[in-house]
Amino acid sequence: MSRIKKEIRTELVMKASPAIVWSVLTDFEKYPSWNPFIKWIKGEAIEGSIITARIEPPNASGMTFKPLVLKVNPQKEFRWLGHLFIPGLFDGEHIFELYENSDGSTTFVQREEFKGWLVGMFTKMLDTNTLQGFEAMNRKLKERAEALAAL
Repeated sequence: MSRIKKEIRTELVMKASPAIVWSVLTDFEKYPSWNPFIKWIKGEAIEGSIITARIEPPNASGMTFKPLVLKVNPQKEFRWLGHLFIPGLFDGEHIFELYENSDGSTTFVQREEFKGWLVGMFTKMLDTNTLQGFEAMNRKLKERAEALAAL
């Protein structure tokens, strides 16, 4: 039996600058008021720090975990690495990427790279519930960022 790899990827264009999208994405205190997927995050977006996050995919059990912040590149990229139980069983590197477009809008990419012995057991849930969670969060992030850009 070998370690399995899987990626989920979503992308959305927002009529807001990367600075505005970044400000919404990293304002963890406000997540409970708008984010339907990542219900809350405690901690700071600082490389090397451990944050605590609660995710609740649609029609699936939620989970609270303590990922390691791998990369923080303001207005461009934010990454963390989380594990289910112990490293190697089911690891997820969650990645948020922001790309500035020539018209001032931002292409927002939310993706996650999964690796580990148990990934195959969760493929259906990842392809449905988790993907739906990413898409719901992206829509709400777009709504919030565009509302701020319009001010």
